Amino acid sequence: MSTPKAMQQSFALRFSSGAFLAFWCLLAAFPIFWIAVMSFKSPVDAFADSAWDVITGPATRANGDGLSIIDIALGLAVLYFAIRWAFTRLPGLVQRYCPSGLLVLGWIIGALAYAILFVLIFFGVLPLVLGVLNSLLGPLGNPVLGLTTQHYVAVWAENEFYRNFLNSMLVTAGVVTISLTVGTLAGYGLARSGSDLAFWLLILALVFRALPHSVLVAGYLPVFINSSEILRPIFGEGAPTLYGQPWAVIAVLVSINQPFTIWMLRSFFQNIPAELDEAARVDGCSHFQAFRRVIMPVMWPGVITTGLFSFLLGYNDFLVTSLLLDAQNQTMVPAIAGYFNRETTTTDQVEAVAAAVSITAPLFLLVMVFQRQIVSGLTAGAVKG
Repeated sequence: MSTPKAMQQSFALRFSSGAFLAFWCLLAAFPIFWIAVMSFKSPVDAFADSAWDVITGPATRANGDGLSIIDIALGLAVLYFAIRWAFTRLPGLVQRYCPSGLLVLGWIIGALAYAILFVLIFFGVLPLVLGVLNSLLGPLGNPVLGLTTQHYVAVWAENEFYRNFLNSMLVTAGVVTISLTVGTLAGYGLARSGSDLAFWLLILALVFRALPHSVLVAGYLPVFINSSEILRPIFGEGAPTLYGQPWAVIAVLVSINQPFTIWMLRSFFQNIPAELDEAARVDGCSHFQAFRRVIMPVMWPGVITTGLFSFLLGYNDFLVTSLLLDAQNQTMVPAIAGYFNRETTTTDQVEAVAAAVSITAPLFLLVMVFQRQIVSGLTAGAVKG
């Protein structure tokens, strides 16, 4: 269908809009691309003065670590089909085999299974196949691009970065679960309430959300430090100390995030006609049954979108986690900052870069898998139905 003449944009406007978008994408993607390249190089190449040396890695290649033309071609082909199938095949498989009431759980299981399968193929099967091909193809099997994974091995195996990853997953899962559970119930109640009290509760939530994070940490800190004395009448001599534990961080991050989830979910619930509640009530459902069986299936895009923002808050937090967690329970972002100190070497800096690249992979996978629901949720929240 052709665009009406009155709505057609001039060539200058289309060109300037496209040029600005391309320039913005370049600015946004360049840091991620550059640190990803640095993370696979030796320290000499990673901090070389020449950008060409950083990309090609001559010193890394001289150490015997590199990729041949066959490695690059097959690796890019596997990445292309993995991304393509994630957008085309995976959503269809989840919709086909997952019951309608467990769609979110199906997406989580499907994303994890797809990620594990990709890791096994890309890092397990593919290197074995390429090793055989490189030995058979002669000059085509010689390294042309310096690349090494020693920094990732050092980060995840020697420095036990996986412990920080597990701590981040624990904190993030707790923040998302509590925030969405309370947020959906509170957002639904406020959206269906016509009293002035609901308005003032929302204003209070907005004011609480605007407080600096350091204020909340300072307020909770004495309670967490003295938690063993506070809880001793209940638990006796075995009363736990919350300071340094993930549960303390979850409590603070939920306090920070809860007003945002309530505001956002309330806007989604307001876009759902109240007639659906009334029809469910006529059919014999209670208020909670109408909420669970009728409203929530319609709300999943909004819940997923809000859950993504809650996930990002817990996953990327630095201030709260660095102040309230001890070294054993530290999450990934403060752990990366710990690589930089007065005794930092260039090898430590490249390992920090490798760790920073590692923590972007779950975010990329999350957005790639749930991109349809995120776009649908943002559209539903932006348009008043």
